[in-house]
Amino acid sequence: MESPDSSVLKRIEQLVDEEHALLEKAEEGKLEGDAHARLQAVQVMLDQCWDLLRQRRARREFGKDPDKAHVRDPSTVEHYRQ
Repeated sequence: MESPDSSVLKRIEQLVDEEHALLEKAEEGKLEGDAHARLQAVQVMLDQCWDLLRQRRARREFGKDPDKAHVRDPSTVEHYRQ
């Protein structure tokens, strides 16, 4: 049986794979052209996905509809304190 959050988790997995591939190229000095911008975009999308997953889990925990969670804009998720 699939998790109710499986689509979000699958997207996170895809983004993590892409991020790792881009970071590997960066370490080798082979990150060219738009790849730097793509890496930054992937990292922002990952933050958004993790935030969405946390929202969904919190809503579920408190008896609310997890499907009412929404992707927040980059300026919101990028300014969270770690």
